[in-house]
Amino acid sequence: MDYANRKPKPKKKSGKSTSQRGKSTRGAAPKQTKQVPWVAVVIVIALIAAFVYGLITIKGDGDNSALAEQENAQAVDDLPVKPQEKWQYIEELESKQVEVDVPERELGPPKLMQCGSFRKQSDAERLRAEIAMAGLESQVRGTEGKNGLWYRVILGPYETKRAAERDRHKLQRAKIYGCAIWNWNLD
Repeated sequence: MDYANRKPKPKKKSGKSTSQRGKSTRGAAPKQTKQVPWVAVVIVIALIAAFVYGLITIKGDGDNSALAEQENAQAVDDLPVKPQEKWQYIEELESKQVEVDVPERELGPPKLMQCGSFRKQSDAERLRAEIAMAGLESQVRGTEGKNGLWYRVILGPYETKRAAERDRHKLQRAKIYGCAIWNWNLD
């Protein structure tokens, strides 16, 4: 049944009509007294009595527990002595040395990161200022290509690609995207 959308039941009008003396014309219903469920009361009392009796019998006497402790102490004394273990590998490892061959990392050519290439120098300087606000230093270099003069905004040189990636992530956090890492020489 959908209780949220149900309509409230209409209230019933009281059917009592009063006479001249203020008495009801309908017969009054006799009062109903509730009967006490004696069977349930007896069962509850019996359960409580059984619970109390159980607690008293579980508690037990103090003499029996002392006797049990003495028996446990004798049983512990009857056990053989636990042998001491001597580990040999600890002594063997103290005299050993571990040798590890670590190959040297080969460094490739220096890395440069280009963040933009513009026809106007003012656009390149604007990007350079945004990079400076991110906390990095960049350069604007003019290069002559087939299509004329271009102004590139570059960062670097970096010895490793990891260092260049670190700066690129810093620029991405400053919302400067599109930077690419290349193996370039400054020549």
